[in-house]
Amino acid sequence: MSFSNLFRKKSIALIQRDAALGLSDHGVGETTPGHLRRTLGVVDLTSFGIAAVIGAGIFSTIGTAAYNGGPAVVFLFIFTALACAFSAFCYAEFASMIPVAGSAYTYAYASFGELIAWIIGWDLLMEYAIGNIAVAISWSDYFTGLLAGYGIRVPPYLTMDFLTASRGYAQVSELLAQGNTLEQIQAMSGLGSNVYSGYVAWASAPVFGGLRLVCDLPALAIVVLITTLVFVGIQESKRASNVMVALKLAVIVMVIVLGAFYVNPENWSPFAPNGAAGVLKGVSAVFFAYIGFDAISTTAEECRNPQRDLPRGMLYSLIICTVLYILVALVLTGMVNHQSLQVGDPLAYVFGPEGANIPWISGIIAVSAVVAMSTVLLVFQLGQPRIWMAMSRDGLLPKIFSSIHPRFKTPWFSTIITGIVVAVPSLFMNLTEVTDLTSIGTLFAFVLVCGGVLLLNESNPDIERKFRTPYINSQYIAPLLLAIVWLSLFIFNPDAIRSFLSFTDEANPTLGAWEVAKHKIPLFVYIISSFVIVYLCFRRKLSLIPVLGLMSCGYLMTELGITNWLRFSLWLAVGLIIYFLYGYRHSKLGKQDTPADT
Repeated sequence: MSFSNLFRKKSIALIQRDAALGLSDHGVGETTPGHLRRTLGVVDLTSFGIAAVIGAGIFSTIGTAAYNGGPAVVFLFIFTALACAFSAFCYAEFASMIPVAGSAYTYAYASFGELIAWIIGWDLLMEYAIGNIAVAISWSDYFTGLLAGYGIRVPPYLTMDFLTASRGYAQVSELLAQGNTLEQIQAMSGLGSNVYSGYVAWASAPVFGGLRLVCDLPALAIVVLITTLVFVGIQESKRASNVMVALKLAVIVMVIVLGAFYVNPENWSPFAPNGAAGVLKGVSAVFFAYIGFDAISTTAEECRNPQRDLPRGMLYSLIICTVLYILVALVLTGMVNHQSLQVGDPLAYVFGPEGANIPWISGIIAVSAVVAMSTVLLVFQLGQPRIWMAMSRDGLLPKIFSSIHPRFKTPWFSTIITGIVVAVPSLFMNLTEVTDLTSIGTLFAFVLVCGGVLLLNESNPDIERKFRTPYINSQYIAPLLLAIVWLSLFIFNPDAIRSFLSFTDEANPTLGAWEVAKHKIPLFVYIISSFVIVYLCFRRKLSLIPVLGLMSCGYLMTELGITNWLRFSLWLAVGLIIYFLYGYRHSKLGKQDTPADT
């Protein structure tokens, strides 16, 4: 095995030639029939972006983020949107160069080489799968809550995962053994909301062959429904998405306009009650809401004019969603005190008795939340099969993953496998502890896409691009920005510097030095990397926007904790084993005699 072969690259010129000839739905240079259906325009792509971004973030997690950060949470939305915008420019540039499916996987193949492409492809599979499972479970909670509001009660053992029910039953049984009554346990303020519900679900579940039937049936149902829609065709998916997006946008605009009449400016003071630390507590949840825009790039081969429309769709959707998030956050924190917003349905809450007291709007918001979650699941279920399809075309996955249905013109096998991979875990598993993996996986993809643009600017400056990230010389701006950041920390937040340099935890003095230090490793690596990047900016006059994308997304990754880094590294290690056992040996690029790009 030659080390250089691990970094063999796809030829961008060859990809562009094949795309122009209509061969973009095959491996490089192949002519086997089986085209995807080109039907998407810029409005459809913008709609897909909004469909993916406006979901649980605006209907649920925005409440917790506002609780921690106060009205200043708007700065978190702005910062996260800027980090995504820097990456979106880079995605748009790649999409204009490489108008084929695969998203960051294909972009990495052309810029970094096969090994890095496999890593990011494997990363994207995790990102989409876990994201889809989390969305399906969240959709189930919204849907059953909506039905309960209309007096329709689904048996609790059919609305909860097995693990949560089992743990809830064990915890409540222990409390009962200590002499507490069920009424007392239900009223305990420190008990999680799922604990008592889990006990009820487990206790009421039928038993078959010694096993209790406890599963999240609505989650399974929505995954099957959405997967069927995606399987049938892109045209049908587009129509469904456009209708649902129009509905939820109408509801969100109504919330903003109506809520503005009930805003009390006194609720905005203090604007940042918990400082920067409080604002940044919501970074994972907020970023999870934003990541959907990159799924647009997986539909490149189903766009009528991908080189023109993909960049526009990405940027338009990001701008629209950011404005909506900021306005909703300002309205929510203006209508009620931010300390009361740590609820599962903040939009309905502010129009309840504690806020504007307009009961009829709660039902509309509940229906819109279910619709919003459905659109998120639709776009994610649409994206993952196309990444599998792209990897299969290159020989890194078995050929059947790139098989196109002769009638529906969709990657049928990949779509079915995606449905199974999402449906089965959402039926039985509780993934609340690993949903941050979706954010870290997406940030990793953003970092590589930004780095890929910088690399191609050096190695292939003359490659045709229908969209180019505006060039701003970072030679002096990047060092100045880094100096401003460090100077601001020393002046306005010296405690953060002391805390980082300390190997003790004031909140928990019993922790050893290593237990404290290991959680600082990601930030330590980032600090070193930032100085290296700034040095390269000064020496090589790198383009500022991709550099800012690298720096901002890299920082957001440090906020996700060492535990998520370890889980992420384990997932990538498993992927590397599969690559060396199958992908490296079957790579179509490795079988070609033409030299790799340099």
